[in-house]
Amino acid sequence: MTFALSKILWFLLLPSNLMVLAIVVGLVVGLRKPHARTGLRLVAVGVTALLLGGATSLGSVLLLPLEQRFPAFEPAAGSRDFAGIIVLGGAEDGRISEARRQLHLNEAAERITEGARLARLLPSTRVAFTGGAALPILGNVSGADPVGQWWQAMGIAPERIVLEPVSRNTHENAILLVDLLKPKPSERWLLVTSAAHMPRAMGAFRRAGFDVTAFPVDFRTTGIGDLVDLSASLTGGLRRVDEATKEWMGLVAYWLLGRTSALFPAPRAASSRL
Repeated sequence: MTFALSKILWFLLLPSNLMVLAIVVGLVVGLRKPHARTGLRLVAVGVTALLLGGATSLGSVLLLPLEQRFPAFEPAAGSRDFAGIIVLGGAEDGRISEARRQLHLNEAAERITEGARLARLLPSTRVAFTGGAALPILGNVSGADPVGQWWQAMGIAPERIVLEPVSRNTHENAILLVDLLKPKPSERWLLVTSAAHMPRAMGAFRRAGFDVTAFPVDFRTTGIGDLVDLSASLTGGLRRVDEATKEWMGLVAYWLLGRTSALFPAPRAASSRL
């Protein structure tokens, strides 16, 4: 019930949807003379918000603090410091992969490709993928099997690969992997997910008792210089605003539900992991 409600609320609160809704409602209300001025104001608010969100750097302003929270790094080739690599789902489309009989990835593909590169760089590690069908009522299916098959084609031995095809969100990613992998307190695991999603993911895994090391990928910003750049397209700018808003809302929701270790998780000092 909570999962379905979260999907419905997110659709209703998606900034771009709210902007369009304001315009549509404004036009409808404006058809009645007594409310014409109110309708015009709603249309003006919606159009202004669309232009600000789509044409300015607002999306980057919202994304940058998320992406900068956990720094990127590169483990030494052949290092035995890590027991395994965890890759969060969200980059794959199981429905298309199944229909076309080949792995289909979206713009977050670095989760899967960097996971494979890390597995080759650290050959002593296990490699776990976690992600089920987020919206099974729409005919979606888990992309876990296609991901596993693609990793094997990239030279990763099947006995190293662990697939978790049931989880529907980050909270379930964490708690199901704890049961599946049974990590030891002395083990270190790399967590691979989109940089903007990393704070919420780290909070969820820490709350589940799985102390992972962040390996952010799929950056959407280049750095602080993006704060003054205009968006290349209205749709691109709005997409960034939607993505960033989803993560900020997710952080607050997870904190209220007790699913995260902190409201805005941060890197821990090296000494605290010893």
